[in-house]
Amino acid sequence: MALQWEFPGGKIEPGESPEQALARELDEELGIQATVGPRVTRIRHNYRHGGAVDLQFFEVHEFAGEIQNRIFNQFKWARLEDLPSYDFLAADRGLIRDLAAGKLL
Repeated sequence: MALQWEFPGGKIEPGESPEQALARELDEELGIQATVGPRVTRIRHNYRHGGAVDLQFFEVHEFAGEIQNRIFNQFKWARLEDLPSYDFLAADRGLIRDLAAGKLL
């Protein structure tokens, strides 16, 4: 699934809450200290090849530090209505449609 767009984040480590995991991942991936807000949605997705993911998406309205691209091919700020034009991972596509349609935020 290389070169497809995705949101920053990752696996929850033992003893972490989902919010703590996201804050840690944003620091590791983008070098920012984020204030993680409420959960927007949760998605469970089964990929055709047999893998499955359980994704949780949270609001982040503020952060400290300058964004650094530490692991991604590229990163970009985009307007919600423009998100469907990007090739996102299959697990994110329902979320993308709902965000672009103004159903979640």
